[in-house]
Amino acid sequence: MTAHATLGPMSSADDGNIVMALKDVVVHYPVKEGVLQRVVDFVRAVDGVSLTIPRGQTLGLVGESGCGKTTLGKVIAGLVPATSGEIWFNVTRQDLDELDRLQRSVPGELSKVERERLGQLQSKHRLGGMAKEAHRRYRRNCQVVFQDAFASLNPRQLVRDIVGRPLRVYHEVSGKDLDRQVVDLLDQVGLGAQHLLRYPHQFSGGQRQRISIARALALNPEFIVLDEPTSALDVSVQAQILNLLADLQKERNLTYLFITHDLGVVQHMADTIAVMYLGRIAETGPTAAVFNDPLHPYTRVLRESNPSLDGDSDRDDGWRLSGAVPSPVDPPRGCRLHPRCPVAADECGWQIDDVLHHLEEYNPGLFDSIGRVDRRDDFSAKVDMTSPEQACQLRDAVTELPAHAALAEPIHVDGSVVQMTFKPVSDVEVMEVRPGRLTSCVRAQQTGMSPSIAARPEIKSTEGMSHASNSDT
Repeated sequence: MTAHATLGPMSSADDGNIVMALKDVVVHYPVKEGVLQRVVDFVRAVDGVSLTIPRGQTLGLVGESGCGKTTLGKVIAGLVPATSGEIWFNVTRQDLDELDRLQRSVPGELSKVERERLGQLQSKHRLGGMAKEAHRRYRRNCQVVFQDAFASLNPRQLVRDIVGRPLRVYHEVSGKDLDRQVVDLLDQVGLGAQHLLRYPHQFSGGQRQRISIARALALNPEFIVLDEPTSALDVSVQAQILNLLADLQKERNLTYLFITHDLGVVQHMADTIAVMYLGRIAETGPTAAVFNDPLHPYTRVLRESNPSLDGDSDRDDGWRLSGAVPSPVDPPRGCRLHPRCPVAADECGWQIDDVLHHLEEYNPGLFDSIGRVDRRDDFSAKVDMTSPEQACQLRDAVTELPAHAALAEPIHVDGSVVQMTFKPVSDVEVMEVRPGRLTSCVRAQQTGMSPSIAARPEIKSTEGMSHASNSDT
């Protein structure tokens, strides 16, 4: 996959103008233990995300809670530092192509002109490498509307001070001119001069969100991060806020990153969709194409689980996920969805931990009989059971799982010891499988088609299952 794949079609009016481009953005939070607070691991909140957002469009970033979408929004807004990766602001398609060429070159082989050109692009467009004045322009041109308007508004300040603060910080206006501009901003979001001298607690939830939007518009930004701006509001108020945001986008040619878990909202608002799962992109593409023909099973599950999209009560109940969301400290290898996926195949990346997690959830009695797990690596281990009978039960339980097809060799039972070896896999990269359609689903990458539910049997409990005699398999 190219580093900056386009999310959706671009019109000739765009001329390749990209407001925001992300390249392999990573955000890891350290996990500390002990008196000395040594770092023992990392929470992989965002684990290598590449996206582009063309000017004047809305990118809908969707996923369940904990997938990393809010963290990614904060990184783009400069509120959270990225562990690694690059964020480029206000670049053209030609700039990105040139950057890819220069960055792929060996530093010693670049000419003086090329080195100077790379430095110019970084100081002008790359977040974290911008010159002071360029960073100041970025800060005013990238604003945020948060989910909880009450928490994001200072309860001790009047609306006049809240909305007018960005104008004062950047020395735009002062005195009576400031009040007039604040009133004008309030008018644009459906409020008025009568609300100037009120505090946030005197407003409803929808009105507070309008105040947040007015504050975000104060400096006439080019790009706004909308972090679930309607999730805490009533349905009728949600529609009003969404219509307001759509009208403002048309009037001001704004570019939005719309973060939400509600597919009904993103279907209404977004030009393109990026679906996140466990810190990585699962699928991207034009909104209509993603909804009509999702390429990744996770996207399909999200669509089928949203009751607001259609009134069909006979939808396919086979599209559902099993088990719990894996820990972002130790995410699954291969496709990160495969332990829960209804259509996972042997090439999706099974590990020893997948078997252990399945037993812990569906057969706790057999899981408690495990004495020790002697790992050679993530894909091979010897499991000590408390008795030969339980070793055979473990072998039979694994045979009934979808993971069985991913074994590199037959399961070996020697007394109370079970040896399993799975085929090693690497993390799956996002690839373009159709024009404008990208996915990290292994099966979709192989066929170019959406996987079928018939490809994998339903995961079921293995507790109480009959077992074979104590012999090698």
